[in-house]
Order: sequence, then structure tokens, then C-alpha cells
Amino acid sequence: MAQFDLIMPKMGESVAEATIIKWLKQPGDSIELDEPVLEIATDKVDSEIPSPVEGVLAEILFNEGDVIQVNAVIAKITTNAAVAASAPSSAPAPEKVATVVEDAAKTTASETAAEAPSAHGASGRFYSPLVRNIAREEGVSMEELEAIAGSGQDGRVTKNDILAYLPKRGQNGSSAASAAKKPAQQAKEITKPLAPAVSVGSGDEIIEMDRMRKMIADHMVMSKAVSPHVTSYVEVDMTNMVMWREKVKKEFERREGEKITFTPMIIEMVAKAIRDFPMINVSVDGTNIIMRKHINIGMATALPSGNLIVPVIKDADTKNLIGLTKAVNDLANRARANKLQPDEIQGGTFTVTNVGSFGNVMGTPIINQPQVAILAVGVIKKKPAIIETPQGDLIGIRHMMYCSLSYDHRVVDGSLGGSFLRRIADHLEAFDPNTSI
Repeated sequence: MAQFDLIMPKMGESVAEATIIKWLKQPGDSIELDEPVLEIATDKVDSEIPSPVEGVLAEILFNEGDVIQVNAVIAKITTNAAVAASAPSSAPAPEKVATVVEDAAKTTASETAAEAPSAHGASGRFYSPLVRNIAREEGVSMEELEAIAGSGQDGRVTKNDILAYLPKRGQNGSSAASAAKKPAQQAKEITKPLAPAVSVGSGDEIIEMDRMRKMIADHMVMSKAVSPHVTSYVEVDMTNMVMWREKVKKEFERREGEKITFTPMIIEMVAKAIRDFPMINVSVDGTNIIMRKHINIGMATALPSGNLIVPVIKDADTKNLIGLTKAVNDLANRARANKLQPDEIQGGTFTVTNVGSFGNVMGTPIINQPQVAILAVGVIKKKPAIIETPQGDLIGIRHMMYCSLSYDHRVVDGSLGGSFLRRIADHLEAFDPNTSI
């Protein structure tokens, strides 16, 4: 008999921790090779963790709801192997894992309130045992923790967040808590409204939000509190694109094995416009503007559950129409099947959402923080329109679509936002109907 250490796997380059959602096996249960043992969540993606060995679950080291660092041992499996199938070579040394587990397992039961922060702050934000242990050792108060901008799930403070904050404490002679608060956070605190009391009448049904819906709700409220939203509109003549797609779609599917939709065609033109207006491809960090080197375009995707997820096409400006089509179809299909990796929904610098897929003419989208702009495209409809020709103006039937751009007025003025939106429209209307595939 041997014992195998099941570790929290690394789910992506930028993912340092995950939350245990549900244990699918309990101590004493038999486990087949590659059989799921537990469900975890990282940001918006839920994943099942399969067992790399066959055996019996001997011990569970963490509870549901615990936040675990990657590579930490989360369970032990008894196997029939003559030699223990130890953790993979990528796992840390045993003494390092022991330290991580020990740090994460430290409790505040023996500590006074003055010595260590509690698991939840006044805002309701959760702090993991590891973060609380670092805060205790460094003398970081709950007030300071509440002021730190969190990059984790639900805005939670991660180990990297608190370690990055420590060197900045007390800069410029101000208090640590004040120094840590950025204008965006202060705006959120000032403008956060009190929710009204809601009465429940006879026959009303109460439906609790699922985890993803809670996250979406929090993210949307935060975005409106942080960014002053302005929305501009433009009407676009999509006739060239519509006629070209109608002409090539069968041959495209036969040759590439993919259906071509308007989404990759629009994303291609958006990427071109971003290259023309790079100040749209930025984020705001306090009083600093971060110009993004890469153009990573997120595409809002509706899930069967009714929730929304935004997979990201990395370096969209470097892909041709075929590459974008394959990326769009692949990400959309795996999003609906809950097969996305955490890295595939992170790192976006601009978002496109297609409200036209629901038959809507236009929308006023909410910015996907920390981006500064989001484009909504409406349904393409046939309409009578004036066509200007050298011989004079004509009235004809054209395929028209509304585009609406919401942007962060802190850094994107009406001139920049309006010019960028007009450039997208120009690129869409100038699509060459003789483009070869």
C-alpha cells in the first residue's frame, strides 16, 4: 500500500489559488483513474479535478469554501502501488508544501482581535487564512486590508496583493490606510448606495443567485461606481459584409470546417480601430494610465444558465479572419460547455458584446473593469437608406446596424470615444466585397 498526495493543480499562468466548491468523494470512497474528486472555482470558471491514480480517498485536508494556493496538498489517496505515486515533478518540495499548508491552516482562535484581522471585513470581503497570517505578522490592520485593491475572486485580496502593498505603506507621510486607497476605491465607497428594503408578497418565489450571478452583480455595481459611463452611437452600413458572407459562407465551411459569423469580422475591424486609437486600449490605476501592449479582445458569451462569461482572444490584431473565426468558435463552444481555462477569461483589454443576437437594435453596455471601453453591436436589419453616388443621391435597401460604445469618461473624452467609434464604422463599411478566403 502507498499514499499519494493530491495537490491543487495550477489552472493557468495567472492563477495562484482556487476555491473548493464541492467534494465529489468522501474519505473511504473508491476512486478510479481520472475520476473527478472535487470541483474548484477560479474567478468565473468551475473545473473538476480528476484523480491521477486509482485507489481510496484516505483524507481530506480542506473544507468546501476554503481558498487554497496551487501546489498545496488537498487530499491523500491510498493506492495499491508498491511505490508511492508522489506529487508531480512540478510540485514544490515536501518541506515547502508543509509550510504552505501550515500557513494556510493557522487559525486566529488563539489570537486577539488586535493581533489579527477576522475572516470577513466590514465590507463582507473574505480574507484567506494565508492573507490574514501575513497581515498579523506585518501588523496590517483590518482597515488597511479593506483599503487594498484585490485582484482575486470577488475582489478578494490575494497573497501577491498584500505582499505588493507592504512596501508602499506610509509613503508620502500619509497613513497606511489612506495611502493604500486609490481614487477608484474611494469613489466606490462614497457612491455605493444602500439597497432598498424589499417586501415579499403572497405567492412570490425567492430564488437565490448562484455563485456566478453574484459575481456578475458585484462586478457590474463596482464598474458603475468606479467609472463614469458615457455611451455614443453610430449607424453602420453593413451591406458589403452581409453580401460577402452570404457569398462565401458555404465554401468557407467546406474548406475550413468552421461556420463564419459576423462576430470575427467585427472583431477584426475593432482590432484595426484600436491600433488607430491606442488610448482606448488602456486601464486606470489610481492617477496612472496603463497603456496595454497587447490587443486582447473579450467577447461576451451567453451561457445556457443565463449567465454571461467573457472569453478573451489574445493578440487579436495579429490574427487574420480565418484565425479569428476559429478562435471565436472554439472559445464560444467551450464556454457553453464549461470547458474554458482560467487564463482564457483573463487579460482582456477591450470587450465586444453582440446584443443583436437577441434581436435588439442597440444597447448601453457596462464596462468590463479594468478596461475603459466596451462595444455593443445590434441586429443587422434591412432599411431604406440614402446612397450617395457621383450621379446623385438614391434611395436603396441597405443592411444597417447600430453600434454603441460605452467608455470611461475619466480617461476617454467624447472626442476620443466618438472618433474611435466612427473609425470602427468606417472599417466595417469599407470591407472589400472581393476579399478572398
